[in-house]
Amino acid sequence: MRKKQNAPRARRTPQVEVDTLVDEVVERANAMEEKVSRRARAESDANAERAEGQQVGNGLVAVVGVGASAGGLEAFKQFLKRLPVDTGMAFVLVTHLDPKHESILPELLARATQLPVSEVEDGTPVAPDHVYVMPRSASLAIEGGALRLRPREEGRVPRHPIDAFLQTLAEDQGARAIGVILSGTATDGTLGLEAVKAEGGITFAQEPKSARYDSMPRSAIAAGCVDFVLTPEEIAEELARISRHPYVVPASTAESDPEEPAQPAVKNGFNKILALLRRATGVDFSLYKTNTLRRRVRRRMILNKLDGLDEYAKYLRDNPAEVENLYQDILINVTSFFRNPETFEVLKE
Repeated sequence: MRKKQNAPRARRTPQVEVDTLVDEVVERANAMEEKVSRRARAESDANAERAEGQQVGNGLVAVVGVGASAGGLEAFKQFLKRLPVDTGMAFVLVTHLDPKHESILPELLARATQLPVSEVEDGTPVAPDHVYVMPRSASLAIEGGALRLRPREEGRVPRHPIDAFLQTLAEDQGARAIGVILSGTATDGTLGLEAVKAEGGITFAQEPKSARYDSMPRSAIAAGCVDFVLTPEEIAEELARISRHPYVVPASTAESDPEEPAQPAVKNGFNKILALLRRATGVDFSLYKTNTLRRRVRRRMILNKLDGLDEYAKYLRDNPAEVENLYQDILINVTSFFRNPETFEVLKE
């Protein structure tokens, strides 16, 4: 009988040790996360705030990167024809061009819109209500709100100029980046849209049935990184709506800053949202970076066409699926810790 009583205790003891070890590992991981990601988060927030500050200064609402390849000219024209001239956004068109042939794409697109259309020159600062076209002989990036030309990458590996630009757009503009993928073959643009969404930006793909070549939009949709699937004309209309959203318009044209923390109504609405998140997920985000949380909430409000925090809090109460969507949007940023190479350098120590 004594042996039978001892046997369960012998089985439980290792489990206690395992639980203790797990607790220690979690504590160490939390400490490392704080140490490693504090600088990265501060840097990311500083870049986003810097980009927003630049846009407020010149009235720029957002920078929209639009990618297409085969069948892209038709899609570009459809998009531009429906686009209003006063969205306050800058539009950068990136496509697959043959470097050996002279491009007349800017001239062709200028016939489809009243917006000024120009081929990018190195160092061009983006301005509101302008269309910029990537030249045939270079790759394109954006740094500090200015478009930069880089040498074309040649080799056996297929070029992905759309991915390359959208990734720099996400890094430079943060939550103010918007990515659009139109007609084209293969998968260029998918990784770029993933980067834009990870930074809190908004993403579009052309409705595959409306595309002459649907591989590029289908790839992005299948990857789960697309917020809106619309025709080129509908994408233009949705961008016009987004440009008028009170959480998007620059402070220079808004009556007041909708994110001003001193406003009791704003603070109360934000706290309601955090409470709903905590109740539904068991996770308390109250000590997480406030600016990052606000950008994630703002993104969800824009996507759901809601103008105020109280209105969004009510929407969350009535739609449990949206609580999960917001939670996942926040986690895109939180889990970047696990993709940070510096994390593993700390683990080595």
